[in-house]
Amino acid sequence: MHVMVILNDAPYGSERSYQGLRMAEAMLTLEEELELTLYLSNDAVLCAKAGQQTPDGYYNVERMLKPILRRGAVIVCRTCTEARGLKREDLVEGVRIVTLGEAAQLALEADKTLVY
Repeated sequence: MHVMVILNDAPYGSERSYQGLRMAEAMLTLEEELELTLYLSNDAVLCAKAGQQTPDGYYNVERMLKPILRRGAVIVCRTCTEARGLKREDLVEGVRIVTLGEAAQLALEADKTLVY
């Protein structure tokens, strides 16, 4: 089964992206054969920024991406990253920048799509 999870909100301030990441990680844990694509769009592209430092005891979105990257794909919207001044070298290793067309194709191929 192929599932696409789409995040739209910034990594901090709202917990929507946090909850989407938790769901993605839980699905990977429960379904060994799961093919997962995590698509970061709008302010959620900031979830993929490398070097995040959060206070002790607070969740860290960059760390939450690591298990997803090991078993799935993490992609970010090219237009959204450019609009926020992010470059490839600013992102967590393994994250791929894609066009909207590429993301749309993956969404069409997915069996299920979850949007946060």
